[in-house]
Parts: sequence; C-alpha cells; structure tokens
Amino acid sequence: MPVIIKGETYYRTSEACRVVGISRSTLLRWLKAGILDDVPHRDRRGWRLFGEADIMRIKEEAHKVKRSLTELPLGLKLSA
Repeated sequence: MPVIIKGETYYRTSEACRVVGISRSTLLRWLKAGILDDVPHRDRRGWRLFGEADIMRIKEEAHKVKRSLTELPLGLKLSA
C-alpha cells in the first residue's frame, strides 16, 4: 500500500516494481550498477520510498529498446 507523506504518494520497492512491471532484483541491480540513481527518500526503517517521478524514471528504463550492433535500417547491407 502506497504511503502518503505531506500530500505526496510514495511506493516501497516491491510496490514500485509491481507498478512498473519489473522484478525487485532487477530494480536493485539497476540501482547498484548506477543505471538508476538511488532515491533520496527513505522511511524510518531505511526502506526506499519511490515518488511518482522515480516511478516514471524506472518505467522509462524498463521500456528502453536497445539496437544491436548488427541491426541495420531496412535495405542496407554490410559491405566487406
């Protein structure tokens, strides 16, 4: 259940992952690798609190599509 502090809605790690559609281990791996910046808010137990802006950043990362090096635009061929 999200936490509301001073009118702002915050989600704990598992809740944020459920909203975005990724696993908790994926999110923690991205945080550890520096792919995403850690959140500035934590509750009294030290658990992360993700705001709406944090959720949007995670969604953007989760929905990125990376092109492979061998992928070329249609009609182009590799030359030797």
